[in-house]
Amino acid sequence: MGSTLSQDSFVAREFDFMLSNPPYGVEWGKKYGEGIDAEAEKGDSGKYGPGTPRRGDGSLLFLMQMISKMKSADDGGSRIGIVLNGSPLFTGEAGSGESNIRKWIIENDWLEAIIALPDNIFYNTGIFTYIWIITNKKEAKRVGKIQLINAISFFENMKTSLGNKRHFISAEQISQITKIYQDFKPGESSKIFENKDFAYARITVDRPLKRNFQATEERIERLKQESAFVKIADAKLKPNDPKQKDILAVLKKMPSKLYKDSEEFSNDLKDAFSHANFKLSSSLQKAIEKSLSERDETAVPAKDSKGNLKADSDLRDYENIPVTQDIDEYFEKEVTKYVPDAWIVPETRDKIGYEIPLTRHFYVYKPLRPLEEIDTDLKANSEEIQALQKKVLE
Repeated sequence: MGSTLSQDSFVAREFDFMLSNPPYGVEWGKKYGEGIDAEAEKGDSGKYGPGTPRRGDGSLLFLMQMISKMKSADDGGSRIGIVLNGSPLFTGEAGSGESNIRKWIIENDWLEAIIALPDNIFYNTGIFTYIWIITNKKEAKRVGKIQLINAISFFENMKTSLGNKRHFISAEQISQITKIYQDFKPGESSKIFENKDFAYARITVDRPLKRNFQATEERIERLKQESAFVKIADAKLKPNDPKQKDILAVLKKMPSKLYKDSEEFSNDLKDAFSHANFKLSSSLQKAIEKSLSERDETAVPAKDSKGNLKADSDLRDYENIPVTQDIDEYFEKEVTKYVPDAWIVPETRDKIGYEIPLTRHFYVYKPLRPLEEIDTDLKANSEEIQALQKKVLE
């Protein structure tokens, strides 16, 4: 016996129905990576054209393998049922292999339904699992739609556990789940979505770099840890290149002024080394500016040579915005309302990802217990503990 990922026993075969319960979280990079990467390089003519998932989880590779064996819709189409863990639903941000695979499946309108199963129904794992129903011959009422079914409460307790298996789904419950699927109606355990409801734009949000600069003893000391400064000791220096001791000496002679403008400080820094007959390399200048600076919201925003605002990489953030919402309206309401100087990195506006947050869609808020009730329980527990302690000491 071999692995489907490395040994396709059904080359050029197509099937009406396919069922699979592949291993969860299988590491494919080391054992099967070479062959899978080669197949992915074939693009749309291969099985893995949309991309490959993380090398530590090959679940979606098994699904793509099955999709490659679907009959064309004109030839009757195919239906796939595959049991996966939760990771393929949401792991991977926009542009990642997992997200691109979900995008490929959903935009081709192949995903018909996902059914969340109870935990502890397998012998070797207690995790929640999910049945994906894939088809290229959807009924008219299902075209462009995806049904999510929450069946995690559909189980009976086993009289005796078998490994991790403590629950089982009875024949009656299987019929109930099947009916929910067939009825294709929204309800407590069923929700119907448009394909686009699972798509989102992942934008990059930047904020301006605002730092102050000062040649204090403490900040100068930080420079000694910067790689550009450390490398000077082993570098072949030119006549006008400063040594480590020269750099420190020049910095210690600079005024202790607190600069709020990066351009002003940069010019004074260059002048200080120029007057000392030394020339700073760009890497060394960046290291000095980094060491002698601290974030300061009151400082003048830094700009590049073209006059564009520099972004503070430490403040960079990301937002996932449903494609059903206007990006600019969302940004104004959820971002600039709180950080007015933030902006969207333009090239990220078209970065589209897909995820299926099934659990979130079935979340039911449970109110917290009243404080009075909690306080009463704490007092009762405290009295019980004191009574037990007294009994032990007697």
